[in-house]
Amino acid sequence: MKNKKQNFFFILTIAAIFVFTSCKGTINNEKILEPMASINKASLQKHSFGITSEGISVDVYTLKNNNGMEVDIITYGGRIIRLSVPDKNGKISNVVLGFDSLKQYEKENPFFGALVGRYGNRIANAKFSLNGNEYQLAANNGPNNLHGGIKGFDKVVWKVEETSEGEDVSLKLSYLSKDMDEGFPGNLLTNVTYTLTKDNTLKVAYEATTDRPTIVNLTQHSYFNLSGDFSKNILDHEITLNADKLVPVDSNLIPTGELMDVAGTPFDFRSPKLVGKDIEADHDQINKGGGYDHNWVLNGLDKGLRTVAKVYEAVSGRVMEVATTEPGVQLYTGNFLDGTLPIPKGGTYGKRSGLCLETQHYPDSPNQLNFPSVVLNPGEKYTTTTSFIFKTKQ
Repeated sequence: MKNKKQNFFFILTIAAIFVFTSCKGTINNEKILEPMASINKASLQKHSFGITSEGISVDVYTLKNNNGMEVDIITYGGRIIRLSVPDKNGKISNVVLGFDSLKQYEKENPFFGALVGRYGNRIANAKFSLNGNEYQLAANNGPNNLHGGIKGFDKVVWKVEETSEGEDVSLKLSYLSKDMDEGFPGNLLTNVTYTLTKDNTLKVAYEATTDRPTIVNLTQHSYFNLSGDFSKNILDHEITLNADKLVPVDSNLIPTGELMDVAGTPFDFRSPKLVGKDIEADHDQINKGGGYDHNWVLNGLDKGLRTVAKVYEAVSGRVMEVATTEPGVQLYTGNFLDGTLPIPKGGTYGKRSGLCLETQHYPDSPNQLNFPSVVLNPGEKYTTTTSFIFKTKQ
């Protein structure tokens, strides 16, 4: 009789454990991956990635949390070259466009994974005035300056100032852009810290100081395809943007100076909408951008760091939320990808095979007095934060 009771209680215990572990992994239909310390451990590793054409050594740092999420960052351009996150079934795949060689990054490419500066986005006619002085920049995008010029922050080798390990793994990069570098005034010291957290968030924190009045607008230029299959486009990705207004542009993609209500236009993403739904709509702004290549005016600037965007890919179940302190975000849908750039495992990146969500100040702000200021003065510190938060949904 005693043995029968022991067997009965043993079976009850096993059943209870099964029910508990089966229910633990989901909250509101979003899967929370439990840390597996015995299998994965948060870590940071460094390896050589090659030598630039100028003879400078480049390293790649791999940040890994205890869920198995990983991000590879190279010191050339501070670029994210791989970002591996789980899908709804726990399968981990890379979700950012990139290359497998330094040589390919040194060639002409659309800023894959790069830190962009000194000024992200376009400056009209490649010039601006500050305190009565006019500054001429390189015209590297038609008549305009784009993403910092000919040799912006995406093409320099950043110094690794410090690293830290723990449940959250960090990598701090720094670069001193000297006075009049690419035409911008002031010695600008920039620090960017990438932190991979235990809850599958990649945080990007920017800081900068200057010794002369200057302008600054830094951003991160990763191209995302949450399917993990770069032979597919991103038209089936569902996007939500917390923005009531858009910054319309002219034929050179320079802001007109006005703000446009998104209501009743193809630019209304206030409710979840597939990227492909209106991307070919007969609309003046769609025609000028060749699709989406515009800055949205984000709501809630006075709230500081807040969630402003959400991307969902149904097949994989991957969800990416974007939180930022910035006033705007540029949604770019890879309209100019043309099948000439190689995918590391074979094939090429086709049109719209990735999308960007570049948190930023508005384009051409130095020449638009009614836009939020991008001026940084001596004694001030430029600080901004953007987080990419990854989850899954069944």
